[in-house]
Amino acid sequence: MTSLRAFRPTDLLETSLTNLDSLTENYDTNFYLQYLAVWPSLFTVAEDPNGKVIGYGEDTRSSDGWAWLTRGFFLVMGKVEEDPAYLRFSEHYLPWHGHVTALTVAPQHRRLGLAKLLTEVLESGCEEKDAWFVDLFVRAGNDTALPLYRGMGYSVFRRVVDYYSDDPTGRRAGEDALDMRKLLKRDKNRIHIRENGENFRVSAEDIYH
Repeated sequence: MTSLRAFRPTDLLETSLTNLDSLTENYDTNFYLQYLAVWPSLFTVAEDPNGKVIGYGEDTRSSDGWAWLTRGFFLVMGKVEEDPAYLRFSEHYLPWHGHVTALTVAPQHRRLGLAKLLTEVLESGCEEKDAWFVDLFVRAGNDTALPLYRGMGYSVFRRVVDYYSDDPTGRRAGEDALDMRKLLKRDKNRIHIRENGENFRVSAEDIYH
């Protein structure tokens, strides 16, 4: 039986094979520790009955949401934030919202509903913090992650052109990111989603980091 728990610093010792997956984005130790220090309630792992971590998730603003760890790791990691006040009158301003930094499920444990379970934990935490929506960034060519996110209720809000500096297909110098969102209870009037978001193009310079 799989169980969920808060991420611990010692879990970083299980990431030695992270870079072996072709879709993995690289993070250093300080990146994970920052999330653990600032947003501990939004950093969750799943363990198998033997206590082995089998999945995790984090903020996909700089990732495609898929990064595999050793020993069958499952994790979700995220944050809540809003753009600075000086950007409030910009059409690209982001209000108080949750953000999935990374969502990871080990290959041998996929298609068991664990990604959905981990994401729901993060979404619940964002609801408690009264966020308007939860968003994530995913590579436009990630045909594995896109159906998963759509199945969990996320839709494309905008396309960020050449957001990623590399294109795994080798066809272009960079790859677009799809900014996907799922509304939370606060947005009763559904003001933070749009139809046909794939066709709404913005540049990476329009995104506040």
